[in-house]
Amino acid sequence: MTEPDTTRLVAALADIERHVSAQGWDQPARLFALVTTSDLLTLEPQLRDRVPHGTPDALTAIEQDDFAAGTDLFERLASIYWPPSVEGCAIALERAFLPPRLDSEIPEDPEKALEFVMAHPERTDVRVVVGVLRDGAQHGVARLVSNPEDLLGAPDLVPGLADALRTTLEDTPA
Repeated sequence: MTEPDTTRLVAALADIERHVSAQGWDQPARLFALVTTSDLLTLEPQLRDRVPHGTPDALTAIEQDDFAAGTDLFERLASIYWPPSVEGCAIALERAFLPPRLDSEIPEDPEKALEFVMAHPERTDVRVVVGVLRDGAQHGVARLVSNPEDLLGAPDLVPGLADALRTTLEDTPA
């Protein structure tokens, strides 16, 4: 079995990250439908002057303005179903991390753990944008607040999040 081509997915994720970055840090999770640009312009020709259209299979990200992650992002994603016209989806979110050597110091209580991580001087803030397509392609990009010039990326950057996004593309609603 051949691996799916992620070129157009990576391009869409980089565009999403630039869009989100333009609004700074400390943003809520943001969800995007990914549709083939040529299909979008066929259905919505009035968008032709507003949507860049390069290659025929390029993807356009459509932000879901009513998305709210709530307290359990994975539970929220499990409740989402995309129609067949949506070729993929992506999510942009920010997280704070500590070095693994500090794991044993993090309190078990979720509220206390959050306070601990957010107040710790070794905290690293990161924005990730993870996306998946119906053909199996997945990728993630990340930007550290401490190194904003670099955009990191990998197919398995946040595999659990990619898996959760993939369930939203399944044939039947959750």
